[in-house]
Amino acid sequence: MKIKFLGAAQTVSGSCHLIETMGRRFAVDCGMHQGNREIDARNEAVDIYDPANIDFFLITHAHIDHSGLLPKMVKEGFTGTIYATEPTRDLLEIMLLDSAHIQEMEAEWQSRKKRRKGKLPVEPLYTQDDAMKTMELFQVVEYDSSFEPAEGVKVRYCDAGHILGSAFVELTVTEPNGGDSGDDAHYHLLFSGDLGRPDQLIIRDPAEPSNGRAVDYLFIESTYGDRNHKDQQTSRQELAEAIAYSYERGEKVIIPAFAVERTQEMIYSLYLLREEGKLPEDMPVFLDSPMAIRATEVFRKHPSFYDEDATKILEEGGDPLSLPNLKYTQKTEESRALNVMQGPAVIISASGMCNAGRIKHHLRHNLWREGASVVFVGFQARGTPGRKIVDGAPSIRIFGEDIAVNAKIFTIGGFSAHAGQSQILDWVDTFDHPDMDVFLVHGEPEKQEVLARLMREKMNVTVRIPAYLEDVILEPGQEPGIIEHPEAAYPKVDWGYVLDEAEAKLTELRSRLREVEAKPWIDQSELRDRMLDTTKELSKIVSEL
Repeated sequence: MKIKFLGAAQTVSGSCHLIETMGRRFAVDCGMHQGNREIDARNEAVDIYDPANIDFFLITHAHIDHSGLLPKMVKEGFTGTIYATEPTRDLLEIMLLDSAHIQEMEAEWQSRKKRRKGKLPVEPLYTQDDAMKTMELFQVVEYDSSFEPAEGVKVRYCDAGHILGSAFVELTVTEPNGGDSGDDAHYHLLFSGDLGRPDQLIIRDPAEPSNGRAVDYLFIESTYGDRNHKDQQTSRQELAEAIAYSYERGEKVIIPAFAVERTQEMIYSLYLLREEGKLPEDMPVFLDSPMAIRATEVFRKHPSFYDEDATKILEEGGDPLSLPNLKYTQKTEESRALNVMQGPAVIISASGMCNAGRIKHHLRHNLWREGASVVFVGFQARGTPGRKIVDGAPSIRIFGEDIAVNAKIFTIGGFSAHAGQSQILDWVDTFDHPDMDVFLVHGEPEKQEVLARLMREKMNVTVRIPAYLEDVILEPGQEPGIIEHPEAAYPKVDWGYVLDEAEAKLTELRSRLREVEAKPWIDQSELRDRMLDTTKELSKIVSEL
């Protein structure tokens, strides 16, 4: 058996683990790569997937970093089956179409730029038609019910407690005559997907493995392998402090939130704060994300997946996904109106990492305002605007404009839907693990190293941190064989492009200096100060090299 890591290898996006056994090829997840220029380019490298020869996909949950490349696979020839829980399928019907729309809009914008330069237009990664064709391939599976998508391959989905319908996947693969003595070879594998945390709002706690905890090979996420989270009550109090801070100053609270799960958790948290008297009754709450609004309706459709607390609220006539002062803004003009509206308000908008969607407009209009607050309640990947703000950037560039960071920034880790370090360790420690091989995926290297060290010390297990495109060869009774591809995992960064751009802009500045000097002195002063700020930021970057 061979397993190839096509993503989420020393990164937190692009989850896809391709398995080859007995002439079959199938994959757990098919996520979009998100991050810097080199990582984004992996979305176009579909030849390494060979989509037409993949038999089926096992999708763990409805986040784009685990499912966003499915339409690309269909576009390039995949015609097999996509297995997922019913909530995952329903959520992906929304998310994949939305993602396709973004791809089309981005391609059109890039094409206009190309055409002005006499170059060929850009083709979108995939289209809405590709996304609709993808939805036709889904087959719904139930939790805790085994099925056999191919001969010798048994699959079981169990509740991962991450988002609505999320699952970890148990695989039992039997290779005839694959053992040392000609007997059948049996492999027990478990792919965690994204593992949730106990006591998360709305969602049930992660289940325990159903196969007697006997796992030969564990592939587990490590997003927060180096830290633990604050508890829900403490995090909710921090949210209340952010609301009070901006309410007293007559400004807005901006909450970048993922459309699925985090948005619904924020509404539930505001519901609880209102019950506690910590959300001012005259402070409106706006959900400004059409996709999040549609996702919330999917949550309403599947109350059987709620935890006991949310179920009890429903049974008592309440609604954890509603507020008297909650307003949905579907239309673009309604969203724009929020930017000129006076007075305090809470605005929940996507995307959660601030790299797309309406949240960029809200940051543009509020990030520079003293008294406003921006509340980060989810993971911010490297290279995203959200990560830059969290890391203390004095300004960020939005729509070609430098926006100062004057708002108060709150980073609340307790709302994370990912298990923290101790929760990962506790969950893994329930396994029968003397001979278990652990592969840490879906994490940044420095965080994975911390978690790997603790696992080795506490559990005495073999822990590996695979790299992008690495192949693992599994044979009964033998150490996994590793085939690395360092040229792909650690690509050479193109610095020449950056230097050429900087030199070109400097040359342009010199050529236009007379034009600049003809402007009024106040305009010249503002331009000079902006350039000085840019120079300071460049100096800071150079000093960190």
